[in-house]
Amino acid sequence: MKRDYYEVLGISKSNSSDEIKSAYRKLALKYHPDKNPGNKEAEEKFKEINEAYEVLSDDQKRHQYDTFGHDSVNNGGSGPFQGGYTKYSGDFSNVGDIFGDFFGDIFGGKHSNESSHKRGEDLRYDLEISYLDAMNGAEVSINITRKDVCSICHGTGSKDSSAPKQCTKCKGKGQVRYSQGFFSLNQECPQCKGRGSVIDKPCYECRGEGTIRNRKTVTVRIPAGVDEGTSLKISGSGNAGSNGYPAGDLYVVIHMKQIAGFKRNGDDLYTEVSISFPQATMGVEYDVPILREHVKVRVPPSTQPGTVLRVREQGFPKLGRKSRGDLYVKVNISVPKSMNDVQKRALFEYAKSMGEVPKSAQFQNDSFFKKIFK
Repeated sequence: MKRDYYEVLGISKSNSSDEIKSAYRKLALKYHPDKNPGNKEAEEKFKEINEAYEVLSDDQKRHQYDTFGHDSVNNGGSGPFQGGYTKYSGDFSNVGDIFGDFFGDIFGGKHSNESSHKRGEDLRYDLEISYLDAMNGAEVSINITRKDVCSICHGTGSKDSSAPKQCTKCKGKGQVRYSQGFFSLNQECPQCKGRGSVIDKPCYECRGEGTIRNRKTVTVRIPAGVDEGTSLKISGSGNAGSNGYPAGDLYVVIHMKQIAGFKRNGDDLYTEVSISFPQATMGVEYDVPILREHVKVRVPPSTQPGTVLRVREQGFPKLGRKSRGDLYVKVNISVPKSMNDVQKRALFEYAKSMGEVPKSAQFQNDSFFKKIFK
């Protein structure tokens, strides 16, 4: 049996539309297949979340569900309620199809049934970049597949110059209304597929769609300071619109390629250095190689192992601002793996002055210390 849709989203019947949307956003991002590759359980949860939101985000469907339960909105039903909601299809190429109102709010896209057949769909591209590109900014060329206006029919979808004719079934509205008892429901017109018009002689190249799929190279300008999850909008680089309407946008989502020895937290950069015991005791000015240059870090005398030093304004640029984050350097004390006799003598004298003359078997078996302990 299906779980209660309110239970799926973790809300109650008293929650407002905004609260429903907020709950959906959090769960959809958590269980999105892109963040859980190969996880079938997460994929099923995402489907369930998407299904629940499709119903509860629509006032009419929500009222039907509250009154009559799953049967009134279930795809498996009959009559006017067949196909009452859109199930998750597994196709992630169209951002709007996955998150609906969520991406519509963030990206300013239009996702109503009317606009979906006019303005082109938005596209998403996931781009992995290095810390150095994020630090300095860069220009990257990417290849995307998108729908372009057909060069044969110039987007009309017609084989000749004749204009599309008004659909006789929906009278140009793109939707048809079904009624049963006191219920009525609008659905996409099956004859014109929601376009509101039909073409007698479809174009042989695009088969009446008005668009064809092409592989395109797009230049992405990456500003300094971008971080994991930053979304860059490239206007007009999405799918072509229909009937002369503008193309959608391309959203490039940034992912950071990890680099050994460095970690990032917001605009701050973290790394570690190893210094000798004398350097830690007497202090030293250490050359720290970071991503864009070498930075001199002053290690004060008597620095203890594990001490973290802060160097201001040596982290990542703050996106859209002139200031930078900070660099944090963790200091480790390195122990030599071998020493010559001079070094051993000096260490022995130091230990002796501290009242810490070594007496372990390891030292007494050493040829140098055997002479001392005789």
